[in-house]
Amino acid sequence: MRWRHARRSTNVNDLRAAGGTRRLGFPAGFGGSGRPRLQLPTGRGVRRGGMGIGGLILIGVVVLALGGDLGSLLQIVGGSQAPVPMDRSGSTFDQRPANDDAAQMVAAVLGDTEDTWHALFERLGTSYREPELTLFTGQVASACGWQSAAVGPFYCPGDQKIYLDTRFFDELARRLDAPGDFAQAYVIAHEVGHHVQNLLGISAEAERARRSLSGPAANQVSVMLELQADCLAGVWAYYTQTGEGVQIEAGDIDEALNAASAIGDDALQKRSQGFVVPDSFTHGTSAQRSHWFRAGYQSGRLEACDTFNAPT
Repeated sequence: MRWRHARRSTNVNDLRAAGGTRRLGFPAGFGGSGRPRLQLPTGRGVRRGGMGIGGLILIGVVVLALGGDLGSLLQIVGGSQAPVPMDRSGSTFDQRPANDDAAQMVAAVLGDTEDTWHALFERLGTSYREPELTLFTGQVASACGWQSAAVGPFYCPGDQKIYLDTRFFDELARRLDAPGDFAQAYVIAHEVGHHVQNLLGISAEAERARRSLSGPAANQVSVMLELQADCLAGVWAYYTQTGEGVQIEAGDIDEALNAASAIGDDALQKRSQGFVVPDSFTHGTSAQRSHWFRAGYQSGRLEACDTFNAPT
């Protein structure tokens, strides 16, 4: 993945270093200001008119409230850890320098998703509101309550922020055998997909729907919502082929598909307990996650992400 030339988002807050919140700043050479217009290929983007915004993706379907899970991409429960320092905002921190390579990559990918979704929302006749992304270590306070790094990256609709402990990328590569910078980009784009769902009103519908469901039925709706976020990540990946920001290289899509497969519910359960319990799935199987990322990537269309009406 070529990302070093890409515009950096200014919506990244780094809580990892001592001294509290630090909004990342980048020299002019990093493209920190201004937003290049993304030219969507004619006939391949989102069609104007027709369905309303909320109905564009979901038509008469039930969607899951993010609830306590909050779109966490992965649950990895590690061993006990020694206490770590905590800043006044509630986030623990380590001594990684601000603007390190991981932060640069995160800001570049987030910036590219901003350009893509601004263009797509403009096609819908509305405006895209950019999320903030908070880098933290260990645990963090959000509008959705205290969260541990053990839940993986997550999106909180209450404050419209993405939260990411960059050490998750190490877990993804070492423990789950899903290395690569585009695997990491997929993780970020998936959480941005949850933000898109929130802006389109899907999350509000989901909250109401989930309260009327329980057990496997509620879990199944959760699966469909997560798979849709995977598909929306694929939509973003489609436009990395044509934009001037982040650009994919040979093997990148395989990295994303490998990551999607590695974090399927069946793969994680088999790894952790030796067997799978399908009724407990909340994010989808390895095959489902790979399929829906590919569906978004191959089409570049929001309409392709109707996971709720797809044949099972």
